[in-house]
Amino acid sequence: MCPRLLEIGPFTIYSYGLMLAIGFITASYLMSLEFKRKKLDPNLPGTITLLALIGGIIGAKLLFVVENWSDFVRDPSGMVFSPAGLTFYGGFIVATLVIYTYLRSKGLSFLVAADGVAPGLMLGYGIARTGCHFAGDGDYGFPTDLPWGTDYSNGTYPPSQAFKSFPEIAGQYPGGIVPDTTPLHPTPIYEFLICGFLFLVMWRFRKRIQPAGKMFMLYLIFAGMERFGIEFLRINPRVFLGLSEAQIIAAGLMLLGVVGWNYLSRPSVKMKE
Repeated sequence: MCPRLLEIGPFTIYSYGLMLAIGFITASYLMSLEFKRKKLDPNLPGTITLLALIGGIIGAKLLFVVENWSDFVRDPSGMVFSPAGLTFYGGFIVATLVIYTYLRSKGLSFLVAADGVAPGLMLGYGIARTGCHFAGDGDYGFPTDLPWGTDYSNGTYPPSQAFKSFPEIAGQYPGGIVPDTTPLHPTPIYEFLICGFLFLVMWRFRKRIQPAGKMFMLYLIFAGMERFGIEFLRINPRVFLGLSEAQIIAAGLMLLGVVGWNYLSRPSVKMKE
């Protein structure tokens, strides 16, 4: 692991921040290509990227605060201004609402724009996940004997700390402590590979999927399926029926995507298009 890539005096380049930036840039570039193909305002990608960045950070931090309310009560300023604690789904939901509100205020179609954003968003998310891998920030998975099991001992959140909330696993090791050098599932890399494949599928068929909105619904289905499945290997707490919070949100996104896809497949909707 390599949380810090480069240090020059007081300046430090962190692997997570770098990969997050590359993910944003990639998603924005692919969005601009799609908007150009769809003959949309060429200035929109820049505006949407800025709104996504602002709304994403605020939403990600808000959900993290809600998830860790007791810690927030003890140290509000530390929680709010800490660079850590960015939850993807919180950022995704708030950023989507902000972009939707902006587009509606301009009399623009949210679904048309969302279709243009969807493929790049899928790939950008996968790239950003590699930052979690390089940082070793706890987004890894359970212990594994597979040959690609990864040592996260040099990460920012070592396994000996991360597995304290999983006594059923920690109890299998001496003293109830999982050694930091234990090989673990590199789930961020799994996500990168899966998202890369799903992006290729979306990019390949983006011109055929009609009417407006269906590509975005496909994104919701794909993104929900990917996250729902990968959570079975990740060390997130189970909150309901053996599912993590992320799985519950992912299931909601999948349901929304399926309902939206079926609605947009109705002949009456196609005729309006």
